[in-house]
Amino acid sequence: MRTEEPLPIRLADYQPPAYTIEDNNLDVRVDPDRTIVKAKSRVRRLGAGKAALELDGEDLELLALAIDGEPLATSAYKLSADKLVIASPPDSFDLEIETAFSPRENTALSGIYLSNDRIFSQCEAEGFRRITYFLDRPDVLARYTVRIEADENAFPSLLSNGNLVDSGELDGGRHWALWRDPFPKPCYLFALVAGSFDLLQDSFATRSGKAVSLRLYVDPGDAARAEYALDSLKRAMRWDEETFGREYDLDLFMIVAVRDFNFGAMENKGLNIFNSSLLLADPETATDADFEAIESVVAHEYFHNWTGNRITCRDWFQLCLKEGLTVFRDQEFSAAQRGSALQRIKDVKRLRSRQFAEDAGPLAHPVRPSRYVKIDNFYTATVYEKGAELIRMLREIIGEDAFKRGMDIYFERCDGTAATVEDFAACFEKAAGRDLSAFMRWYEQSGTPRVRFSERFDAASGVLHLTARQLTPPTPDQPRKRALPIPIRVGLIGADGASRPVRLDGENEPGTEERTLVLDGDETTWRLVGLDAPPTVSALRGFSAPVIAASDASLADKMRLAGFDSDAFNRWESGQSVTRAALAAAADPGFDDRAPTMADAAGVFGAVLRDTSLEPGFAALALSPPDEGEIAQAVSVVDPAAIRATRQDLMRTVAQNHRLELKAIYDTHASAKPFSPDAASAGRRALRNAALRLLAELGPEEGGRLALEHGAQADNMTDAVAGLVALDASGSPAFDGALSEFHTRWRAA
Repeated sequence: MRTEEPLPIRLADYQPPAYTIEDNNLDVRVDPDRTIVKAKSRVRRLGAGKAALELDGEDLELLALAIDGEPLATSAYKLSADKLVIASPPDSFDLEIETAFSPRENTALSGIYLSNDRIFSQCEAEGFRRITYFLDRPDVLARYTVRIEADENAFPSLLSNGNLVDSGELDGGRHWALWRDPFPKPCYLFALVAGSFDLLQDSFATRSGKAVSLRLYVDPGDAARAEYALDSLKRAMRWDEETFGREYDLDLFMIVAVRDFNFGAMENKGLNIFNSSLLLADPETATDADFEAIESVVAHEYFHNWTGNRITCRDWFQLCLKEGLTVFRDQEFSAAQRGSALQRIKDVKRLRSRQFAEDAGPLAHPVRPSRYVKIDNFYTATVYEKGAELIRMLREIIGEDAFKRGMDIYFERCDGTAATVEDFAACFEKAAGRDLSAFMRWYEQSGTPRVRFSERFDAASGVLHLTARQLTPPTPDQPRKRALPIPIRVGLIGADGASRPVRLDGENEPGTEERTLVLDGDETTWRLVGLDAPPTVSALRGFSAPVIAASDASLADKMRLAGFDSDAFNRWESGQSVTRAALAAAADPGFDDRAPTMADAAGVFGAVLRDTSLEPGFAALALSPPDEGEIAQAVSVVDPAAIRATRQDLMRTVAQNHRLELKAIYDTHASAKPFSPDAASAGRRALRNAALRLLAELGPEEGGRLALEHGAQADNMTDAVAGLVALDASGSPAFDGALSEFHTRWRAA
């Protein structure tokens, strides 16, 4: 039994590879029980010295080994459980390795494995070493040519990265396909798929006029359910051209989606592999949230073609460089498709529920960790979601124009390389003409900063003194914290609900509706001038930094922001803050007696219902009170029954006070048109179902009857689920029967 602790890998210990592999030619003879791989690689020594060539390998049978066509004597190399070491190779040579392994016995599901009689690969992070002995690290980039051979009846489709060069038939019922990827890539992006699939095809014309063939391979019978994913892909391709100037570079883009792929989705160059749940949808089996997730994930994996594939990460410590940046890009795409305010609220809710909890727990770690034992443990919300927030903050600090220039420099300077966070930051330093070394602390420091705002208004001079203080609590990995540069987007609202200009002392130009101030120390005070009365401060607009904010703002200020703030995120945030505090106070007798009341919370909902200019998707979110988990986090003593009861009381009050407005929303947003998953239709459904959920609180007679009719008339899963949830909330005795009918109706869908 092994008792020794595995040694951690440290960023500070990084050393460039002693060798690189420029070209890798693979001949893969697929067999479920014994797959044979012949790899012929062009290897070149880097730098001076005569270091040994150390290749990674796991669970492989070495069949042959040769250099420049000459078999290698056993005395010339050493073979261990995880390494093949060649002591004294030439400076430049062709390395030929033949290995064997069993895809059927590969229960690690890393490398090439058999699942449901089909062959798949998964090489991120360190799976290629289970296919052949190789320099399995992301800073070794090679061009791949792959020949796949298999039984044609068992494996009619043979897929790999790049463009299909040739294919043919062989004796004995076998066939082959030859693939070539002209772009150097790390081995973790290698992909191979063999099996039987249905195919959905389309094409895309790039802005330069190149025709790209699009192919989606799915489980038999699922092709029709992949149409929305295909549409999402085409929209993502066009958006990346228009927004980032990134054109697709191969003649073919493929996605394989199967139910038994266990890794969510993987961005292998030109051949993405998905679990079907992230690709397939139709109105009878998927909700609007499912369609939205498919749109996002398809875009995310496609965007990796440039941020992850064409430019990859030097080492696994730089994982945030490809993942954080690509999450930012897919969030921006979703914002363009779904509405920026709506998307921002959803992204922040996800960040708070997943990443803030991670930062507050025993597994807190920086966006770029300094050490790891196994990199698989760092595919976390901190690396992904907080990593995206860092990109967003960078744009907030240097401005939109400089950010666009920086991205262009990054694509031009780092294309075809394995880059670091420092390489990335240097591009924006050049674009903005400023030192960003302090910003790098965000990558190095764990924890969620706390920012507290305070105000003092001088009526005689018309000056608002706005002070911000920051503190990041200790985390298990880092007891001492440094101040971070925190961008704070600020607006001012007058007593009449209209915006006031934001102008700093010493500036001669007229103020603007909002501006970004940077808190770059423990405490900073800004003097905002030209004010005739104390305004309400709208701070951290758009959630401009991933922090936990607090202030001494009065209830009147919060209500004013909830009713009038021109920044949709802060309008939603203020309404949620008032409602959450009111619910917490009602559920916890020991809560602050200065907290908002339930009447105040009901007033927030009334303001939303009176504002007919709100986008339906945003209004739906604003009409949903904080969930029970959020309320529980706000109280000192958690009483689940009391929390649930107070939340229901609030919704019942809103329904009773605004029955006519809610019924008007419900009726107005009904649609006789066929189901469409587009954002506008989804927003209307969301608002109608939010109104239905509140109306359900009127009780079984009125609310229950409406919910029962809603579910019976539903032609899609979104409305069917909404009707069932509302019926349950109404207390209707018809719920049990409706639940049984729901099961009967939808179980075969």
